[in-house]
Amino acid sequence: QVQLIESGGGLVQAGGSLRLSCAASGETFSSYVIGWFRQGPGRQREFVATITWGGTGTRYSNAVSGRFTISRDNAKNTAYLQMTSLKPEDTAVYYCAADTSGVVPAPLEDYEYDLWGQGTQVTVSS
Repeated sequence: QVQLIESGGGLVQAGGSLRLSCAASGETFSSYVIGWFRQGPGRQREFVATITWGGTGTRYSNAVSGRFTISRDNAKNTAYLQMTSLKPEDTAVYYCAADTSGVVPAPLEDYEYDLWGQGTQVTVSS
């Protein structure tokens, strides 16, 4: 069973940057679509970004487009979320997820993803 482990979260001032990592065990990571979601205090989990298995296709939520960049290194079984120009409203637990079905190239809905990490906290101070 593939496991996803997020890291890189922390406390940062508004305007700062962080890079989250999602490390996966197993040999099939390169065949999975990877997505990032987040859940802020008192809010529902929301889509942040997704990347196709080959890394050639990406999609972002309107809230982070232009500030966040999703990428992956299949040789290292790791996906990344580079976050810049962070805002207090970006404060959330960030989750890495994998869609192992391959049905949708870059799904936006959390129910499309069947593997989830434990999450990493990102706090942006004003």
